[in-house]
Amino acid sequence: MGALDGKVAIVTGAGTGIGREAAKMFASEGAKLVVVGRRAQPLESVVEEIQAAGGEAVARPTDLEDGDAAAGVAELTINAFGKVDILVNNAGHASKVRSIRWVGSEEWESVFKINIDAVYRLTQACLPDMLSRGEGTVITTSSLAALNPGIVGGAPYSAAKAASYNLMRGINSELRAQGIRATAIIPGEVDTPILEGRPQPPNADARATMMQPEDVASAILLCATMPHRTLIEEIVLMPTKPRDMSAELEVAINAGSPEA
Repeated sequence: MGALDGKVAIVTGAGTGIGREAAKMFASEGAKLVVVGRRAQPLESVVEEIQAAGGEAVARPTDLEDGDAAAGVAELTINAFGKVDILVNNAGHASKVRSIRWVGSEEWESVFKINIDAVYRLTQACLPDMLSRGEGTVITTSSLAALNPGIVGGAPYSAAKAASYNLMRGINSELRAQGIRATAIIPGEVDTPILEGRPQPPNADARATMMQPEDVASAILLCATMPHRTLIEEIVLMPTKPRDMSAELEVAINAGSPEA
């Protein structure tokens, strides 16, 4: 018996990193999965892993910057499995240019579309089914940048992740009494592909100090498997050992400037 037997879950950003590990963990606990991301091949790969282990999952390649497409994932899931019990809003990216002085509107809008607009559209689309059954769980991967904004995360990412954090708090304020629980996962540095988008990507030594995707995925699983009478509003995770980021900060401050 798995802790999620009979449950149906959507995991976005499931092709790599935290989302991939969370999807596999959910499947190992008996959940049926719809895995969502931009690229088909990584999604098909995780579906194959899940199916090889005896689980059930379908891939849904989706550009989550398209709000209608994001909302459509809920309908597809209900058509495929009859309901949505758990939504994991994990997809996200940051801007290449981090400074508020230099970041352009196109990058800014892209970061907001994926990190908060898609969260709003997909969550909203899942709520009618959840509310009709008086039970549902929404888990969103925010970021430590939501609490401690700065040049490492960048102005757009910090602001968008703060919005997703507050959206989860707002859902709890509004809908807890109707059986909906929402959690913000707030990780510090994690060794995932998003790091390649930094102005100066961390080297191997730096990555060795970071959390791994499965660490954060384990926290997501904890929130999903907690008895529904219990709500975990937020979990903050960070690497145990701090590291010197001064060189990376200098590059990030100047990325996108006329001098650069």
